[in-house]
Amino acid sequence: RCAASGRSMQETLAEAGQMLSGLAGAAGLVVAPKSEGLVRHIEFVGLGPGRALVVLVTADGRVENRVIEVPAGLPPSALTQASNYLNARLAGRSLDEAKLSVAGEITANRTALDALTNQVVEAGLATWAGGGGGSLIIRGQAKLLQNLDQASRVGEIQALFERLEAQETVLRLLELAQRGEGVQIFIGAESGLFDSAGLSMVVAPFRNGQEKIVGAIGVIGPTRINYGRVIPVVDYTARVIGRLLG
Repeated sequence: RCAASGRSMQETLAEAGQMLSGLAGAAGLVVAPKSEGLVRHIEFVGLGPGRALVVLVTADGRVENRVIEVPAGLPPSALTQASNYLNARLAGRSLDEAKLSVAGEITANRTALDALTNQVVEAGLATWAGGGGGSLIIRGQAKLLQNLDQASRVGEIQALFERLEAQETVLRLLELAQRGEGVQIFIGAESGLFDSAGLSMVVAPFRNGQEKIVGAIGVIGPTRINYGRVIPVVDYTARVIGRLLG
């Protein structure tokens, strides 16, 4: 249905997160459904010592990004090698199929890649394949940094952003959203995602046509956000996304 309007589901979800951010005066977040489609392209981009960005493009045009840890001192050429190696084997396959094939080659030592590059390949596939979560879209991060006078609070918010990058956080958000029907509210450290007593999260799951929970949408903001306005908007947005997925 999104394709009929000229937008991908990923773009629609990002727009929904941006809308929630604007309405709530907080950061909007969306756990996008896990990609089950065929892979068109994958690329590794260095982010600095010990970290790399994995960019995945599916056959239906969806783009997902993940940050992974890579061996210290890894040369840029290893990231290029890992990208070329996977692209030669991913075309026309799902991630789970590719993971099985590549794992077999690595075990049999048939990859013609060095040990460090093999680690990058395995980490890149592991961040998607076999997991229950999808990708996390965050919009309006700057709103959490507004009106913070204490440097300690700024560091706390920055640490939260780093935590949100982890795949474990995506799975945790889905778990929290499934705790009950409709909108869930977590104040302070209740969610386990942040330690601050000054932050809260409002999140709701959305379902596909088979009524299976496949993602979640909500906001993270100060505990003083207007819950009376935010809760119905989060609930309505989750229902609309569910209809689009149906």
